Amino acid sequence: MAAKDTHGSRIISLFNQSGGVGKSTLTMNLGYHLALRSHRVLLMDLDPQSSLTTFMGLEPLEIEKTLYDALLGDEPLPIQQDIHGVDLAPANINLSGAELELVTADMREQRMKDAIAPIQEQYDFILIDCPPSLGILSYISLVASTHVLIPIQTQYKAFQGTDLLFRTIKRVRARPNRQLKIAGYLPTMFAKANSQDQRILKAIQDQFAEVEGIIFPEIPRTTAFADAAEKHTPLAIHNPKHPAVTVLETIAEILEGIK
Repeated sequence: MAAKDTHGSRIISLFNQSGGVGKSTLTMNLGYHLALRSHRVLLMDLDPQSSLTTFMGLEPLEIEKTLYDALLGDEPLPIQQDIHGVDLAPANINLSGAELELVTADMREQRMKDAIAPIQEQYDFILIDCPPSLGILSYISLVASTHVLIPIQTQYKAFQGTDLLFRTIKRVRARPNRQLKIAGYLPTMFAKANSQDQRILKAIQDQFAEVEGIIFPEIPRTTAFADAAEKHTPLAIHNPKHPAVTVLETIAEILEGIK
């Protein structure tokens, strides 16, 4: 078991405007491994596709209150407690309308931060699964966060899209959240036998080696994550001997040390 957290509450957005990089899978699994290390963990599903909510075993259309109600209705965060040792603020399709409604909402940039504030000190880690876009939902998540974790699929197209991502982070740092830190870069869906994956992994390591943030160990491409999600469980429960479990444990240990 890990020692008691002494760094205060860390709010980490998993952010990349590209879809299919594994944000929801990572959010669930990293949250689980942080909880195993004796941390109090809240997962937040900010994606209207509700993948994280579904992976955690909830039916989005049957949920009465979601993050939408906290962001647009000024209601308390609706928290589903103790799912595999972590708590969850769920989403459903209602969030798809939030992008438009937030355009004219008062203090829109602060809405996520304000929603989190009353419960922030109850958790050591709050992990936010951002939508695959550069829209206002991702923006307000970054405004509310202490850190951003950037999953990057080890494919050429995904790697080339990072310029837009960094521009958004720069915008947030320019005014609404000057304290936002980059926790690091997490290569995902890495196939060791694929030459393009090898080249892009090296490009990620070379390009980001001397800039802010850590380059985390690569997450392997495997159907085991999809199989575990279908069973609504983290990989470590579904297949505890899978090699990716050790990688996730290592990443969780590294995240413990970020300040």
